[in-house]
Amino acid sequence: MTNYGTIPTSSSGPVNVEYISRAKDVIKEGLGSRRPWKEMFNLHSIKLPSSISDAISRIKTNFSYFQMNYALIVLGIVFLSLIWHPISLIVFIVLMAVWLFLYFLRDEPLVIFNRLISDRVVLIVLAVITLGLLLLTHATSNILISLAVGVVVVLIHAAIRKTDDLFMDEEAAGFLTPSS
Repeated sequence: MTNYGTIPTSSSGPVNVEYISRAKDVIKEGLGSRRPWKEMFNLHSIKLPSSISDAISRIKTNFSYFQMNYALIVLGIVFLSLIWHPISLIVFIVLMAVWLFLYFLRDEPLVIFNRLISDRVVLIVLAVITLGLLLLTHATSNILISLAVGVVVVLIHAAIRKTDDLFMDEEAAGFLTPSS
């Protein structure tokens, strides 16, 4: 009896399920440090800073407090800018998967040809490859402009968002002093 046209029902093994489960946990943990969007965009907490030093203090505090939110905003802006460059978008998504696999979700050290590769080397190589491949897609100006727009949006929000109503974690409270 042949099995042509049938869909296999067995899983690819417990290793893949374990890896996917671990990946989900790491992603949930990373997104778990994201602050609520309602808290970030609370209109009662928007006020122009009184001085440059106040603005710098707010930027430092807000950036530390809303770090994951700001990263998601910048990545979202870059993603939206690449919609009109489908090849760049595909490269961007593939590179995100490579980053997840080789850098963020890796529990064990990377070994190539029986040589231990440090995290710093992996980070530098991935950054160079990412920049090189994205530049080869001829969307350089889009990427640079979208990164600049993302940084400006983050800086403006961080400067005008008051910090007196933020509840800092115990470890972050030692490094930052909220100001109004």
